[in-house]
Amino acid sequence: MTAAAIGILGGTFDPVHFGHLRPALDVLQQLKLDHIRLIPNNTPPHRPAPVASAQQRMLMLHLAVKNSEHFVVDDRELQRDGVSYMVDTLRSLREEFQQNPLYLLLGTDAFLGIESWYHWQQLLDFAHIVIMQRPHEVLSLNSTLADWYQAHLAKDSDSTLQAGKLWPVDVTQLAISSTEIRTQYGAGQSIQFLLPDSVIQVIEQLGLYKDNHIDG
Repeated sequence: MTAAAIGILGGTFDPVHFGHLRPALDVLQQLKLDHIRLIPNNTPPHRPAPVASAQQRMLMLHLAVKNSEHFVVDDRELQRDGVSYMVDTLRSLREEFQQNPLYLLLGTDAFLGIESWYHWQQLLDFAHIVIMQRPHEVLSLNSTLADWYQAHLAKDSDSTLQAGKLWPVDVTQLAISSTEIRTQYGAGQSIQFLLPDSVIQVIEQLGLYKDNHIDG
């Protein structure tokens, strides 16, 4: 019997919103994953440092998914010093889940920039990569990435493998960004229906994102 498959979604989650959660749920359902692990960055390598603290982002994540048995908040990057490189995170997860298929979830923008990631070609040593894309979206790949894509593109029969394949999955694309949420909230605009009400309540109670000039 194949071990339960696990999804992995990293990010700053500053704050977490429906643009993170709904596509992840789509992947979970389509690939029949057991659960998704939400892993907040400590020090992200490709963007400014988060505005909210690690503890605040963890609190928002826990509240966002408290009623879903399919989402787990994982703080391993926050417990690790230095820059949060995904290859290190996947190596840590593989050591913990030695028999489980692991699926790293990436949006198309992240996938198109993957060559800038630290030891990016080693990612498939530890996990599959799911490319979350809009229905009928065509990826514009450079020659290097196109060759890598074709060499590792998954077939249905690859679902029993623990790692090593690329899985394009059509998902519900919601044009929501944490930056826009922070900007709108800082400008006094409503952010209702962009993220869970429980997260909005924490933002209000803690006085987060009042400065709408912060970039990131």
